[in-house]
Amino acid sequence: MRNLFRKNPGYITVPESSIPQEIPENLWVRCTRCGEMLYVKEFEKNFKVCHKCAFHFRLSARERLELLLDHGSFMEKDEELLTGDPLGFVSLGQSYPMKITDTQRKTGLKEAVISGRGALDGMPVQIAVADFSFLGASMGSVFGEKVVRTLERGLAARQPVVVVSCSGGARMHEGIFSLMQMAKTSAAVSRLAEASVPFLSILTDPTTGGVTASFASLGDVMIAEPGALVAFAGPRVIEQITKQKLPAGTATAEFALEHGMVDMVVHRRDLRPTLAKLLRLYQGAACYAS
Repeated sequence: MRNLFRKNPGYITVPESSIPQEIPENLWVRCTRCGEMLYVKEFEKNFKVCHKCAFHFRLSARERLELLLDHGSFMEKDEELLTGDPLGFVSLGQSYPMKITDTQRKTGLKEAVISGRGALDGMPVQIAVADFSFLGASMGSVFGEKVVRTLERGLAARQPVVVVSCSGGARMHEGIFSLMQMAKTSAAVSRLAEASVPFLSILTDPTTGGVTASFASLGDVMIAEPGALVAFAGPRVIEQITKQKLPAGTATAEFALEHGMVDMVVHRRDLRPTLAKLLRLYQGAACYAS
């Protein structure tokens, strides 16, 4: 597999003081769950999953696209869409446009979603992937618009749609305009369903808030990565409100599977072949024209 991960590692390397001086510190990474020392090349070869405890580190949107799509097949769409400032929002002396500009500079992204078309095992797909590094992948107007346009392109071309979600919830900087995206994206999914065009929804860590409460939970097939936080509100928020400690494992992908919220929990190494099998099943059922 091509190694895009080295360009955007997305993990914390071990401090030099904690490893032998003769070993370069960028050769190792410590698992944030179990503390296991992981050799970087093996770690990246294993799709950024700990070989000891199977903890799935977060991936960037670009890494997701590299993981799922055929090499060189992705063509980005809607990259010209830029976030506005409908409310004139200011927080701690920083305006919303200033916040967006600063985040764009730090992440190299224009928004929290990258969308476009590509191929998966030779089969055409429309795809949108969220990136948590951009304001927690909060769903604002451009986020929602990119998801809707991806769904509409799938409808127009009768091609399956794959959306990889992660999100901390609604983007408070846009107020009601952010909340409107829940209805907007859900309506687009409904139109896709009426036309019998498949929509595969992948939930990664974390998928919460308005994204969970709208399009991300409306897939024809719901897939989650192991251990991912999947909920409307995270355990800490619920505990703060109810003043009660939640049982261990609540709001995880496995909890969602047990309670019927998702159809399967799939290890990252199996995600691409699983999607390919599902797409072939839909293709065999003539639910869409390739």
